[in-house]
Amino acid sequence: MIKTHLITKFEDLSLNQQAKVQHRKLSTEELNELIVESIQDLKGKNLIKMDLRGLEDAPTDFFIICEGDSFTQVKAIADNVSRTLKIETGTLPVHMEGQRNAQWICIDYFNTVVHVFHPEKRHFYELEHLWSDASITEYESL
Repeated sequence: MIKTHLITKFEDLSLNQQAKVQHRKLSTEELNELIVESIQDLKGKNLIKMDLRGLEDAPTDFFIICEGDSFTQVKAIADNVSRTLKIETGTLPVHMEGQRNAQWICIDYFNTVVHVFHPEKRHFYELEHLWSDASITEYESL
């Protein structure tokens, strides 16, 4: 009976804490800044934001592109982005792929698509060159 009582109290506490969490509604630009911060938290390198809104055939409004030094770091960066957005804003990706191999993880937030690359894959696909007409913001590596 004591065990049941403790579980019920714990569950009540958990539900109360969840009720107190209020997710922030962010603009696309604010969401992009949160993505950039979550990448920088895990030392993502060669971080850029590409504004594709002025391009006729662009698949989305923004690309945020970075790389990690290892497959482990690539996965950790992608996980941190998705976890941070879920916790702070309640935003889940529309689609996420590439986690298994962690050479190129793509996280689709509809208006913004995040690309986390291993350096060799980034060099191979050269997204920056494919969309070179985009307005690019470069971020300093931390």
